[in-house]
Amino acid sequence: MELLAAIVLFTTFLYLVYSLAKFICQQGQTCYMIDYECYKGNKEMKLDTEECARIVSRNKNLRIEDYKFLLKTIVNSGIGEQTYGPKNIILGEEKHPKHVDALSEMEAVFYDTLDNIFERSKISPSQVDILVVNVSLLSSVPSLTSRIINHYKMRPDIKAFNLSGMGCSASLVAIDLVQHLFKTHKKKLAVVVSSESMATNWYCGRERSMMLSNCLFRIGGCSMLLTNDVARKDQSILKLKCLVRTHFGSNDEDYNCCMQVEDDKGYSGFRLTKTLTKAAARALTENLQVLLPKVLPLWELIRYATLKAGCKINLKTGIEHFCVHPGGRAVIDEVGASLGLDEYDLEPARMALHRFGNTSAGGLWYVLGYMEAKKRLKKGDRILMISLGAGFKCNNCVWEVTKDLDRNNVWKDVIEKYPPKVIVNPFLEKYGWINDEAKVGSIRPEDMGKLLGFE
Repeated sequence: MELLAAIVLFTTFLYLVYSLAKFICQQGQTCYMIDYECYKGNKEMKLDTEECARIVSRNKNLRIEDYKFLLKTIVNSGIGEQTYGPKNIILGEEKHPKHVDALSEMEAVFYDTLDNIFERSKISPSQVDILVVNVSLLSSVPSLTSRIINHYKMRPDIKAFNLSGMGCSASLVAIDLVQHLFKTHKKKLAVVVSSESMATNWYCGRERSMMLSNCLFRIGGCSMLLTNDVARKDQSILKLKCLVRTHFGSNDEDYNCCMQVEDDKGYSGFRLTKTLTKAAARALTENLQVLLPKVLPLWELIRYATLKAGCKINLKTGIEHFCVHPGGRAVIDEVGASLGLDEYDLEPARMALHRFGNTSAGGLWYVLGYMEAKKRLKKGDRILMISLGAGFKCNNCVWEVTKDLDRNNVWKDVIEKYPPKVIVNPFLEKYGWINDEAKVGSIRPEDMGKLLGFE
């Protein structure tokens, strides 16, 4: 017992020394979030049951077994009737996408969200010192940051960065970049824009691992306004406590589980393999081994270290809210089970997936918006953001709420309807007959549109 007491006392002393050193080193390196704004499409972009079926019916490459697979995937996806898709896809131009479609799609997200942020914050675009844009599947000349700079006539000395190919976890990569820039550039304002390009990346083939992306990914994005100026502390809504990035790109299996490729027919798309959940679990575990000691109380770390193998650490001793990447129902379930989270904790991610779909790097902010709209976020609360993406990578961070949050956001018109008492996916009701062998018979792919009622 005396030995155990000595160990605990020594550990406590080291922890206090570490905390003091950390406090001293972080002076002047603070990262505050002043505001964020998520994109909401218009009614012409809605991908409801009928519109999705119409798009699917246009793909003459599909066979009956492919339609059955798609029905099963959509029914089990956790995605609802109100998500948004690219205008060119809805107009039937998925086989011949144009670069201008992608630019138009991105600029709608950029300018809608940034206009609102600049108006609310009373900060002029000319005051922005740092601009970071992350869009994985689109690279243009001039760059996406240049388009924003030109549109808002920003300063010539602005520091601009474009991140591509970083996947669903890119938003926190962008924030990490800003945080590091803040260490050497004092009293600055930074804007981060996170989105994904779908207009030119719709898959028209029939490889199932690539058809999944059409079922899950939707239009969305978010812009954020950050600062390290302590004078703007009272204007902030969140303070970044810590951020940890983990990259498993050296592991071949993890590297290949999320990849943009062409199938054997030459159709380009995004392949999601069955090893994705395993890669996510490995990356998340390794990331949290570094992050949790930074945010959990010492007594919980000691309790976890001294108990028998198999016990779970109690994240709620240092975290009040969990912002899980809404990548899909399986991802949310897996993260929830591995971390011991309950349905209250996972509700924001599930509802963001249901209402907006998987919006890639922008997804986390729809989850945060749900928490805010539900008035869950109180001053002093800590939020763990968990993001997973191609590479394979896991980037997680913890924010502290700096004031009670009760603002209108992208959820304002629908929040009273969430969570629905029962989530019913109408795809099964309307198109479940595809599993009826007697009714389907020997239908030819070219006749599927007629059978679905679109020709």
